[in-house]
Amino acid sequence: MSLEYLIRITGPMLEGARTTILLFLLAIVTSIPLGFVFTLMVKSAIKPLAWLANGYIYIMRGTPLLLQMLFFCFGLPVIPVIGEYLVMDRFVAACLAFTLNYAAYFAEIFRGGLLSVDKGQYEAAQVLGLGRWHTMTRIVLPQMFRVALPAVSNESITMVKDTALLYAVAVPELLHFAQTAVNRDFTIMPFFIAGIIYLLMTLVLTLLFKWLERKFKFQ
Repeated sequence: MSLEYLIRITGPMLEGARTTILLFLLAIVTSIPLGFVFTLMVKSAIKPLAWLANGYIYIMRGTPLLLQMLFFCFGLPVIPVIGEYLVMDRFVAACLAFTLNYAAYFAEIFRGGLLSVDKGQYEAAQVLGLGRWHTMTRIVLPQMFRVALPAVSNESITMVKDTALLYAVAVPELLHFAQTAVNRDFTIMPFFIAGIIYLLMTLVLTLLFKWLERKFKFQ
């Protein structure tokens, strides 16, 4: 196994990793705020809104992400009458599936964070004369964020690994180029290189979230 060969197969795989990273970034910056919105809907006093959010979370967490990706890529276009208007680029469809799926998981993480805040904190805020907005932004949300941070970190690392599902809808990402090299050259070395690249990406995320945990004095 020559160095020249390793360099030759690593180039395309790094190109695929760029697609992987782009999907991750788009999904993470959209799913976290959307997840928080669903958390607020679940906690809402308006029952139909809470029922809608709970139903959404149940469906998205109860069905495989791969199935949701296939639905957005190949299912929407065959819906009668409106299907022709729902045709999307496969990468866009995958981003949409990732965002909607992970928003459900983040919603549950944030809900757990809110439940961890002691009721005495709300009562103390009332005693101090703080309004609902200031109670949430100055007391409740910072505590919720600290509690939720380790779970958000874990879910983010899972998302990086789930990007390999793009392979199933023929989007050329990291695993696609690794599989192509394996089939072409009859060697499993591309899989090892792909594994190293995934480990490096998750290492960066792990270090980032550890830094955030130290910054917010979680440890």
